Amino acid sequence: MITVVIVDDQAMVRQGLGALLNAQPDLQVVGEAADGAEAVREVARLRPDVVLMDVRMPEVNGLDAAATILGSPSPDRPHVLMLTTFDVDDYVYEALRIGASGFMLKDAPADELARAVRVVAQGDSLLAPSVTKRLIAEVTRNRSGVPKESAALRELTPRELEVLELIARGLSNTEIATRLFVAEQTVKTHVSRVLTKLGLRDRAQAVVFAYEHGVVTAG
Repeated sequence: MITVVIVDDQAMVRQGLGALLNAQPDLQVVGEAADGAEAVREVARLRPDVVLMDVRMPEVNGLDAAATILGSPSPDRPHVLMLTTFDVDDYVYEALRIGASGFMLKDAPADELARAVRVVAQGDSLLAPSVTKRLIAEVTRNRSGVPKESAALRELTPRELEVLELIARGLSNTEIATRLFVAEQTVKTHVSRVLTKLGLRDRAQAVVFAYEHGVVTAG
């Protein structure tokens, strides 16, 4: 059973999302919060697998709350999936940098929301194409044309570097396996090694890293 905490300043939104997720046999909403400060307290108390976090909230916003939750040294800290009304939210780039596993639109169909929770619970990231495009644009703008240096990047094997590039281009493990003519389990092993060597938490951070360090460009 995947446990979830829902964070949104609108009670109707929390109730609606809760009903959708609780209707799934493998998902259970164990708590909710109306703002970021309450979210931090409830997550510490309930220790869910996944937090659905609204971006824009009064007082403590979702970004600050996510940073606190994901900054915990606990090895079993939850995965955070950000919720937004618009896919061009100004917080996309920073949220992914601090370790959020992805973004979902609040009006996404129930089956897509449930799938998203399952994906991030397994440690994968979920980035819609529109969100990825904005992320790339933001990274490119911040980089000012000069890729960052990284000694860790030089530790990757040629195949691991190739896998990192394909991750950054938005390919799934299945698609990478097809492209490289290898088994999907082999790809998973490569992805795990890339994340470990670069000190990254998930694929979302790998996308940011790849564009910041010039592994791929926005062209």
